[in-house]
Amino acid sequence: MPTYSALTTLPVESHAQALGEALESLDPAPDGVGVFELEDGSGLWEVGAYFTAPPDTIALALMAAAHGAADFAVSELPEIDWVAHVRRELKPVEAGRFFVYGGHDADRLPPGRLGLLIEASMAFGTGHHGTTLGCLRALDRLADSGWQPRAVIDVGCGTAVLAMAAAKLWPVMVLASDIDAVAVEVAQANIMANGLEGRVHCIEAAGFEHEQITAAAPFDLVFANILKGPLIDLAGSMASHTRTGGYAILSGLLVDQADEVRSVYEAAGFALESREDIGDWASLCLRRA
Repeated sequence: MPTYSALTTLPVESHAQALGEALESLDPAPDGVGVFELEDGSGLWEVGAYFTAPPDTIALALMAAAHGAADFAVSELPEIDWVAHVRRELKPVEAGRFFVYGGHDADRLPPGRLGLLIEASMAFGTGHHGTTLGCLRALDRLADSGWQPRAVIDVGCGTAVLAMAAAKLWPVMVLASDIDAVAVEVAQANIMANGLEGRVHCIEAAGFEHEQITAAAPFDLVFANILKGPLIDLAGSMASHTRTGGYAILSGLLVDQADEVRSVYEAAGFALESREDIGDWASLCLRRA
């Protein structure tokens, strides 16, 4: 069955969200709608709708004009099993002591490495992206220092690769939270596949807003591999949920966004321990003073 995408951009988040809501009223209705901030530093927001029947291009044009958006670019998508395609293309990733691999590469796990089995899925975090890789390397350096946490949380966990990496290192309680219910389901499946049931607990939550997170705080280690805007919004809450002397490993940042996020976190009581840039992406390791 063919599928169709309709994509546009506009500069104001509230307008983008309003357009995303308006798209739900189309006939034929889209099978999915997404609103995302572009990660290229442009400040633009992308609004996308996906259809299993040809969309009404006139209605889309009127909707875009009414919300101050660029014209929708409508495309018919090729019928490709993208998950199977990605599985074939993704190679194992090595990050210090960690080895991130798909099931098709299970026989390639080197002796003495901490294996993290992550299948290609709808959730972010296979280790191949510079942000996830940077976070794993920062975690590896912490472990090399001999430091050990008592409580860990992965905020915006995606596949839960970072939460699982911490659980493989230390016998501690690890929470993995995500605002997306699909990501939580994927994370739970990965935790089972890695034999970490009872070691990593997944919850659906926005930021630190959940009673289980409140009960488990303060945390010695917080991962947040999300985006610049949410990271800035979470700075104060992260400080209040991080133990004095604890660490925050942050990413989802373009290189030219890292200094701004760093300054916000320094104002909230964190100090920079290390930074690593991988391609266009930066990862920060900060310590709460």
